[in-house]
Amino acid sequence: MLNAKGIGFSRGGEVVLDDVSLSVGPGSRLGVVGPNGIGKSTLLAVLAGELQPERGVVERSPASLTVGLLTQEPDARPGETLLAYLGRRTGVAAAGDDLDRLTAALADDPAAVDAYSEALERFLALGGDDFEARAESTCLEVGLPPDRLGVEIGQLSGGQAARARLAAVLLARFDVFLLDEPTNDLDFEGLDRLERFLGSVAGAVVTVSHDRAFLDRAVTRVLEIEEHTHRGAEYAGAWSEYVERRALARSQAGTAYEAWQAERRRLTQRIRDQRAWSEQGVRRAAKKPRDHDKAQRDFRINRTEKQASKVRTSERALARLGTMDKPWEGWELHLDLAATTRSGDLVAALDGAVVRRGDWTLGPVDLAVHWSDRVAITGPNGGGKSTLLAALLGRLPLDAGRGRVGPSVRIGELDQRRAQPAGGATLLEAFVASTGAGVEESRSTLAKFGLTARHVGRAWGGLSPGERTRARLAALMVAGTNCLVLDEPTNHLDLPAIEQLEQALADYAGTLLVVTHDRWLLETVPFDRTVHVAGGQVFEPDRS
Repeated sequence: MLNAKGIGFSRGGEVVLDDVSLSVGPGSRLGVVGPNGIGKSTLLAVLAGELQPERGVVERSPASLTVGLLTQEPDARPGETLLAYLGRRTGVAAAGDDLDRLTAALADDPAAVDAYSEALERFLALGGDDFEARAESTCLEVGLPPDRLGVEIGQLSGGQAARARLAAVLLARFDVFLLDEPTNDLDFEGLDRLERFLGSVAGAVVTVSHDRAFLDRAVTRVLEIEEHTHRGAEYAGAWSEYVERRALARSQAGTAYEAWQAERRRLTQRIRDQRAWSEQGVRRAAKKPRDHDKAQRDFRINRTEKQASKVRTSERALARLGTMDKPWEGWELHLDLAATTRSGDLVAALDGAVVRRGDWTLGPVDLAVHWSDRVAITGPNGGGKSTLLAALLGRLPLDAGRGRVGPSVRIGELDQRRAQPAGGATLLEAFVASTGAGVEESRSTLAKFGLTARHVGRAWGGLSPGERTRARLAALMVAGTNCLVLDEPTNHLDLPAIEQLEQALADYAGTLLVVTHDRWLLETVPFDRTVHVAGGQVFEPDRS
C-alpha cells in the first residue's frame, strides 16, 4: 500500500497542494486530473519521495515497496545512452550501484550481509539480472532497433524518443507506477501497448493524463486537484463516469446554493417585516395612548413581547442557516480561430512527389487539399507524417514530382515541438514580433490564455510545455489564417483547454490539417477526410 495523508506543499509562497489524501494498493488504477500548473506533477514527486511535503505524510507498506516515477519531459543526461537511460528510469541502475557498493563492503564488514541481501532482493525484484536482454526485446517490441541501445538519447528522433519513454514503462517492475503524461507523442500502436501493459500489471498505477480515451480505458478512479482549493476530490469510475459524477455534484451544489440564497432572502425579509410591525405598533401606542384599563394595557404589552419573540426566533433560524460559498466557476479559455479572407480553391497539392532521406523514402504521393477541406493525418511515429506536411506546404525540396501551394493561402501552424517564434528573447517580445500586434493587445490576448504578468517576461524555454502550447494558440488567433496546420495540438494542454480547442476547430471555416493520435479528438471534431501515412506510403482509408 502507498498512502498519502493530508499532503500540503507550497512553492514561492503560493499553495500548490492543500490537504490531499489518496491510497493505492495492488491493482489500483488512479487517474489524476486538473488544470495545468495545479500541482499534479508535484503530487507525483511527493509520492515518489523526490519532494518532501510541508504537511502530511506518505507511508509505504512494507517499507521496501518500490515506487517508480516516470516523468513526462525527456530527462536524458549529457552523453547518456539509451541503455543507460532505460536503466536509470527503471531504477535498475541505482539498485545495481547499491548492490555493487554493498558487495565490496562485505569483504571488510561481514555484518553488512543483511543490507547486501536487501539490496540483492531489490535488484532482482526490479529485473536487474536479465535487464539488458529484456531491454533489447522491449526496444524491438516498440520499434527501436537494438543497435539504438548504444546511441545517445539526444541523437534519437522525436518518434524514437517517445518509443524510448514507452520502453522505460514496459521494462519497469515497480510495485507502484507513477506516470506523468505517459501518452504524450505515442502513436496508436504505442497507446495500445501501454494500455495492455497497464491492464496486466499486478502493482498499482497512478497516472496524470489529459488523454480522455486513455483515462476511459486505463483507470477505475479519478482524483481531481481542484483549482480553487488545491485539494483532492476523488470520484469512482473512469473518465466518462467522472465527467457525469462531477457534473451531477456541481449541479447539486448549484441547486443547494440557490436554495440557501432563497431561504436566506426569505428569513432576512421576514425579520425586516417583523421588526417594522413591532416598531409601528410602539409608535402608534405612543401617539394614541389607550385608556388606562389594566387588561388592555397588559394585552398590548403581551402583543409587543410576542412580536419581539418572533423576531428573535427568525434571527436564530437565520443564524442556524449559516453561510455557504458560491460554487466555483473558474477561469475558462475562450478560443476563437476565425478564418480570414478565403484562399483560392486549391490550397496545396503534390503530384507524384518523392522525398528521400538516406535509405528512407516517402512517396510517390498524389494528394490535393482544397479550400475548407478538413483533413486528419494519422499514422505511426516515424511513418512520414511530418515529412508529408513539410512537402505539402512547400518547405521541403522534392526528389521527384511536383508540389504547389495555392494563391492567397495564409498558413497558421502549431508544430509538434512548440518551437520558439523568431523575434524576441521573452514571450511578450516574441509574440509581438510574430503577430504584429501591439504590446498592450499582446498582453491582453496572452492573459486570456492564462499567460499573465508573471509569464510574459520569461524566456520561451522557461515556459512549461502547456504554456508554450497556449502561447502558440494565442498567436494563431491574433495573426489570422485561412489554413490551420496543427501537429499533435492536444499534447500538453489540460482538459478544459482541449475541449475549447475542439469547439474552435469544429467551428473553423477555413482549411484544416491536423496530425493527431488523440482518439477522442478524432471522434469529436468533424473531419471530411483521413490521410494515413505509414512506411513512407500515403493513402486515404474509407471513412465509412
